[in-house]
Amino acid sequence: MLPLLSHQQALEPVYLDYLAALEQAGFTGDIDKRYSARLAQATDNSVYQFLPQAVIYPRHNVDVQLALKVAARPEFQAVVFSARGGGTGTNGQALTHGIVMDLSRYMNRILEINAAEGWVRVEAGVIKDALNDALRPHGLFFSPDLSTSNRATLGGMISTDASGAGSLIYGKTSDHVLALKSVLIDGSLLETDVIAAAELPSYDDSLPLGQKIIAEVARRCRDKRALIEAQFPKLNRFLTGYDLKHVWNDDLTEFNLSRILTGAEGTLAVVTEAKLDVTPLPASRLLVNVKYDSFQSALRHAPDLVKANATVVETVDSKVLNLAREDIIWHSVSALIQDVPGKVIDGLNMVEFAGDEAEVQQRASALVNVLEQQIAASEKGVVGFQLTTDLPSINKIYAMRKKAVGLLGATKGHRKPIAFAEDTAVPPEKLADYIMDFRALLDSHQLQYGMFGHVDAGVLHVRPALDMCDPHDERLLRQVSDEVAALTRKYGGLMWGEHGKGVRGEYGPAVFGEELYAELQQIKGLFDPHNRLNPGKLVAPKDSGPMLYNVDSTKRGSFDRQIPVNVRDAFPDVMDCNGNGLCFNYSRFSPMCPSFKVTGDRIHSPKGRSSLMREWLRLLEAEGVDIPALVKAKPQSLLQRLQNTLTKDREYDYSHEVMASMKGCLACKACSGQCPVKVDVPKFRAQFFSIYYQRYMRPAKDYLVGSIEDSVQLMVKAPKLANFAAQNPLSKWVIKKALGYVDAPALSVPTLKELLDAHSCRGYDLNTLSAIARDERQKYLLVVQDPFTSFYDAELVYHFIRLVELLGFKPVLLPFKPNGKPAHIKGFLDKFAKTAQTAADFLNQLASLDIPMVGVDPALVLVYRDEYKVALGKQRGDFQVLLSNEWLLQQLPQLPALPDRGKSYTWFSHCTESSARPGTPKDWQTIFAKFGAKLDSINLGCCGMAGTYGHEVENLERSKALYEMSWEDAINRIPHEQILISGYSCRSQVKRLSGFRAKHPVEALLELVIHSKV
Repeated sequence: MLPLLSHQQALEPVYLDYLAALEQAGFTGDIDKRYSARLAQATDNSVYQFLPQAVIYPRHNVDVQLALKVAARPEFQAVVFSARGGGTGTNGQALTHGIVMDLSRYMNRILEINAAEGWVRVEAGVIKDALNDALRPHGLFFSPDLSTSNRATLGGMISTDASGAGSLIYGKTSDHVLALKSVLIDGSLLETDVIAAAELPSYDDSLPLGQKIIAEVARRCRDKRALIEAQFPKLNRFLTGYDLKHVWNDDLTEFNLSRILTGAEGTLAVVTEAKLDVTPLPASRLLVNVKYDSFQSALRHAPDLVKANATVVETVDSKVLNLAREDIIWHSVSALIQDVPGKVIDGLNMVEFAGDEAEVQQRASALVNVLEQQIAASEKGVVGFQLTTDLPSINKIYAMRKKAVGLLGATKGHRKPIAFAEDTAVPPEKLADYIMDFRALLDSHQLQYGMFGHVDAGVLHVRPALDMCDPHDERLLRQVSDEVAALTRKYGGLMWGEHGKGVRGEYGPAVFGEELYAELQQIKGLFDPHNRLNPGKLVAPKDSGPMLYNVDSTKRGSFDRQIPVNVRDAFPDVMDCNGNGLCFNYSRFSPMCPSFKVTGDRIHSPKGRSSLMREWLRLLEAEGVDIPALVKAKPQSLLQRLQNTLTKDREYDYSHEVMASMKGCLACKACSGQCPVKVDVPKFRAQFFSIYYQRYMRPAKDYLVGSIEDSVQLMVKAPKLANFAAQNPLSKWVIKKALGYVDAPALSVPTLKELLDAHSCRGYDLNTLSAIARDERQKYLLVVQDPFTSFYDAELVYHFIRLVELLGFKPVLLPFKPNGKPAHIKGFLDKFAKTAQTAADFLNQLASLDIPMVGVDPALVLVYRDEYKVALGKQRGDFQVLLSNEWLLQQLPQLPALPDRGKSYTWFSHCTESSARPGTPKDWQTIFAKFGAKLDSINLGCCGMAGTYGHEVENLERSKALYEMSWEDAINRIPHEQILISGYSCRSQVKRLSGFRAKHPVEALLELVIHSKV
């Protein structure tokens, strides 16, 4: 039985005292000491795991200053900090065993846009893509581009001096920093901007800390100028950590300390605001996708492409391309990266030209002429190319390239391509030879790997596949790291060309040399003499002892390997999360994780939930629990569960923190489609619920939902009476107070049966159906019922049947068989398995007739394809239930085209549907075009209903907030009669919050058919 998981790593007394003092001092932000919150911040996109003592979320500069001023008291000298933004670091940059200071929750405002002068002022927590969304109407953008731009913050970009595609033209983040506002370790505010040499202060011990730092850094960097020039190679991506070279301009007349802070990874100060220059959007953009017979050919051809005056040259290898083909992203780019007949594409260079339209066309035409000649002569390994000229399509291709970071984590097997030597940089002209040596190095260790990157800048992302649960592979990571560091030095490059150093700071002395490295140590000592800001990264103050972290630092795998292999294999969605953080996508129009969007709490994200579940499994194993046996165990006695529930607040149980995270999930399944590694939270959420409620009592509302498919069959026999019983004011009050449900929908009156009584729709009779000649059966259609449309939206099923008939087919309404989704959502897995088996047996029997089966609600239909496979395995059988659009699309060739009546509609997607079936919008558009109407689709996030989630009192405010976040404005802008919504829960939310019933697409099609016959 599920034990009490009472152990967690407690906070150290000095941290408890500090946090209490901080609260008493008037800190207005959030202070989070929950074990779950600490676990969610213990990892980033690296292999490392450092559990922080707590997480604090300051609201403004004053909070940051207060946090460090309180920490300056003598009794808190042991307290250390690490500022954090999006948590997208690949080498533990923001991880700490101290306090995480997360600036992304509140300090995320764009403070000022000065389009005339070409600059913006932002807080550190602003997400890069959010800034560009705000700049776009002004014709501007912040040009440093990175693959994690939809969740990476500007503070993080500044701290790591981030860059990405197009850096030869646009440079690194540091090239765009005009001024910074930062908080020093003593809590004082430091504002850094350009200072004329004549106005620099002279060093004096009586000066404020910031002024002393400015004076001393200016002197040191001026005195060491010759050494700095000699030691820093002329490399586009030469990241130093502390940019000693560029604090002074070339003629030593101007000084800007901001360049020291940019790239310092939070080891010198906490950057809170930045003034950044921005770039005019190019008037024209054109992308040439050049296809190669090998990745080596792509690499060796890259310098020629750079010489063609390209703005960007990006590359991906065949491994990344093949993974993209298996991902949802491929639906958006397949037409833009078409196969070459008779050729295998093993490499791809994406060459962008941007700028004035005439100039772009001229440069692109010149390249095309060369490519055509090379293809004709079979030179350079070029097998084909494709031009893309419209901005949406160009962005789709870049989205595929950006997703490569996460896609590599989807590799099958225990060994996964991981980040640790993924951003090496060498001079571009040496890149191909360097990569051949790099490949030989990895091949010598029999390692698989994926490659992609910025060949124009000599930066390539290489992710060798290792199993961090295997101690041998963990040791191999160290060996390969050392070998790669040496290899980069051989080619005049360095190991970190884009993502900062993080735990790789140990390789600094070999790169900078003894004298210059000593300068870095001295500068760290000026800012942070006691090594309290992100200690152990980059450098430590001179004579303060060895570095705290290195590549051998504690890794997630050291915890994961404590979970038995058979358990890891039984919970793949929990274990496979690689921390890439795409679930933190800021866009309110992205379906990816609505619970995180609405709460801003990282425990309410797929990454957070995976982290919490891994620890839960580890703690169970530590308790000696046989987890496979636990999964199959029966609940404790009712009396024991009641006693456990009544006393659960008296003793700590980590399971409650996991439950708090899981309850916040909407079970929308956007994660299972949008996540690069396909983490399916609803799947392991249901597994957790099933086990958790072996020990504790279920809330009554779970039984209400889990049994809805059974009870509704009774209620529909007297729908008016059932509606009166549930919808009168007293019942609503009781249901709300006792069961925690609001706005429960009413049963359809008339019922589906009553609507069809006077209709010619055939009833179900297996013998009759079997007697139909096989070649005639394709004129029949079996309509599969679901509990929501059949009983609560019966008119829709009736309209679908009428549409089928008017199209010349013979619909057969199958008897209602519970689908099981409501039971699955609440974790009644035994009940779900039995329901699924019964339904599968029934549907397999019908499948032998070779008559198409169709359901109208996408969420319910997709359960047959996903959850049934998990629950039943091979016992599921081969039956197929189609979505209505899938069936209609199959029939289009034989249907007559209807005349264009000038009708226009807009289709709103159900989040489960858009994730599992990304081609659905195009399907509907094709169907409506055949029916003589125009259909637009609109990309939105979650509506906030998600089955029964939005009906639960505890979720009501979040449900409404999600609707307001993305749906409400779109609903209000479009005439209601033009709005089409395929999901039942989405239509329910619109009816509740916007006051009208939206049509399903098939109902609009029915109207078009009827009008065409008039």
